[in-house]
Amino acid sequence: MNLTVNIGKLKLKNPVMTASGTFGYGEEYSEFVDLNKLGAVVVKGLSLLPREGNPPPRIVETPAGMLNAIGLQNIGIENFIREKLSFLRQFDTSVIVNFFGDSIDEYAKAAERLSAVDGIHGLEMNISCPNKEADWRIFGTDPKGTFEVVSAVRKVTDLTLIVKLSPNVTDIALMAKVAEDAGADAVSLINTITGMAIDIKTKRPRLGNITGGLSGPAIKPIAVRMVYETFRAVKIPVIGMGGIMNSSDAIEFLLAGATAVAVGTANFINPSATNDIIKGIESFMAENNITDLNELTGGIKSPQIEMEASGAE
Repeated sequence: MNLTVNIGKLKLKNPVMTASGTFGYGEEYSEFVDLNKLGAVVVKGLSLLPREGNPPPRIVETPAGMLNAIGLQNIGIENFIREKLSFLRQFDTSVIVNFFGDSIDEYAKAAERLSAVDGIHGLEMNISCPNKEADWRIFGTDPKGTFEVVSAVRKVTDLTLIVKLSPNVTDIALMAKVAEDAGADAVSLINTITGMAIDIKTKRPRLGNITGGLSGPAIKPIAVRMVYETFRAVKIPVIGMGGIMNSSDAIEFLLAGATAVAVGTANFINPSATNDIIKGIESFMAENNITDLNELTGGIKSPQIEMEASGAE
């Protein structure tokens, strides 16, 4: 049974990754998860310098989901390299570092620094950040901004480059194509969807930042749709995420077109969710006589899709 998948230069032992921001720097979950069994560990997003993040409250539970406004709190790239990376180096698992910046120059400097360190196998760019050099417009909701920042990073790294797309756009497939044209090796989607909640007794927002990112099962149908649309628009691999709680959810993403999946909010409910999902995928393949996991990617069946593929009207 073959569970390996290729993402750029990376060959992952299976398609299950952790989603950045939900798995710490890996060590925090090592008591519950055998990191050697994961396809990849994607660590919490890093910036050039440490960030304290947003004021509390930072997390609110919602029906079938969670709102968070952590504010990209992190220890900074140099502290990560000095204090966290040596722990991850002992495992036979790909390490992918999620990173971000407030300008194109910051993104490029971060990617260049991370690319010079042993033990980092790939980079994931979070482009759902504001550009201080363009009136704080979000990189990931502006095609021009996306192209410029991805192109700049592509020039300074030979590592596998994954671009994490924002779902807060009209056409996710367009943004994926822009990232591909700018040099991305893969795209990951979806990041959280902007939302908010209000306490009706105090009339105050439940998050200190007022708005936050919605994740969890509530956004899964949107994420599956966006993965499906993106898969049909680009040639590079698509990494699907957004509300994956079990192996059935993961397989749904694969059928929609994902080559790999990332597990996020589920880690807060079941710390060993990633390992459970790998076992569930193996069982599904055995029960359905599937010998190569890649047979599942884009395997959705529909008369309408088949008609479109044949060019018939």
